[in-house]
Amino acid sequence: MSTQSVVLITGALTGIGRATAVAFANEGAKVVVSGRREEEGQKLAAELRALGAEAEFLLSDVRHEDEVRNLIEATVERFGRLDIAVNAAGTEGRSIAVTEVTPENYAATFDTNVLGTVLCVKHEMRVMLAQGTGSIINISSTMGERGGANLSLYTASKHAVEGLTKSAALEGAASGVRVNAIAPGPVQTAMLDRLTGTAERKAAFLMSVPLKRAGAPEEIADAIVFVASGKATFITGQIIRVNGGKTAS
Repeated sequence: MSTQSVVLITGALTGIGRATAVAFANEGAKVVVSGRREEEGQKLAAELRALGAEAEFLLSDVRHEDEVRNLIEATVERFGRLDIAVNAAGTEGRSIAVTEVTPENYAATFDTNVLGTVLCVKHEMRVMLAQGTGSIINISSTMGERGGANLSLYTASKHAVEGLTKSAALEGAASGVRVNAIAPGPVQTAMLDRLTGTAERKAAFLMSVPLKRAGAPEEIADAIVFVASGKATFITGQIIRVNGGKTAS
C-alpha cells in the first residue's frame, strides 16, 4: 500500500470499521469514511485529519444502489482513484430461532450484509477494473464458516459474503483487482455485547476461544491493512480468519 493510497471504508463509524479508518490514517492513506450518521461521520473525519490524513466523510446507506454509486463516484471525484475498499457495513440482525424467521427479519439482515456488500463490490470493481489495480476487502465472520443456533440469518448472510468474495476475486484477477475477506471471531464491539446480552454470557462465550479473550478492533484492522498492502499481492479469493483460534478445531 502506498502512503498515497485512496481508501474507502463503509460501516466506518463504529467497531472494526472505525478502527480500520484510524489504522489507514496512521499509514498515511487518503481515507473516505462512510455511514448513515452525519454528525458522527464528520467527527470521525476530523479525528482522522488530526492524525495527519486527508479524510472525508460521505453519507451513504449501502442498501440503496443509487447511494452506493454516488459514494464511489464522489470518492473518485475527490481523490482521482480508488485503491482500497473495505466493506464493513453490517448488522447482526435479531437472534431468533429459524422457526420464527419472517421475510422482514430476512430483509433487515440480508439487505445490509449481502445486498449492501454486493452493491459495494459491483461499483468498486467497476472503478478498479478500469484502473487495472485495486484491493477489495469484505468483512465476514466466524459464522461464515460455521453455524450458530438462533443466528440462521446472520450465519447465512456471512456464508453469502464469502461466496461473493471468492467469485468476485475470480472476475477481477486478470485485471489486477484482488478481492478477499477478513473473518473475525469475537471482537470487543457493541455487536458482541448485543449478541451475548449479559456479562456472564459474554464471559462464558469467550471461554470457547482458545486465546480466552475477545479480539480488539485494532487487531482486525491490522489484518485488513496487511491484506490491502503490497506485502499481500499474491493473496486473492481468500477468507482470512482472525479469531483467536476459534475455528482451529
